[in-house]
Amino acid sequence: MSKTASDTPKPPRPRKTKAATAPPAAEAAASAGTAEPATAAAPLFVAEIDARWRDLDAFNHVNNSNYLTYLEEARLQWLRHVPGPWFDETSMPVLAASSINYRQPIAWPASLHIELRCERLGNSSMTIAHRIVDAGDADHLYSDGHVVMVWMNPATGTAVALPEAIRRAVAAG
Repeated sequence: MSKTASDTPKPPRPRKTKAATAPPAAEAAASAGTAEPATAAAPLFVAEIDARWRDLDAFNHVNNSNYLTYLEEARLQWLRHVPGPWFDETSMPVLAASSINYRQPIAWPASLHIELRCERLGNSSMTIAHRIVDAGDADHLYSDGHVVMVWMNPATGTAVALPEAIRRAVAAG
């Protein structure tokens, strides 16, 4: 008995993801380690950080875990510049989720800009998009992604309203 085309199993269709629906130029730029042209709003904050010798791993580039440290430092620098109270004994931010796409390794020495943008403001949370780029060439993208910060009452562990100082800082940003 011979097989026909209808007897041959078809390979599964790829699932659509956000990355798959990105414009081809953006996808190509991201995979090449370069940023697509800046069409989004200006960053909320840009932190300047130098890669340290101690950040390198056995492959002689910045270890992936240090990217998260750079992002944490950038968020804290931004929060220090937010006018007005953004935390107290009944309300403080915690990291609820993080996503990072490693686009290119960071070699030492490197001067970096960590760009933060507000992606979303919720009732008690904020999603911050981030990009780590070369300080001398913003089109040289090392990583991108986002984090979700939730404000909570540390005594009860329950979510509380996003502080007005954060809302005002984002609106002014």
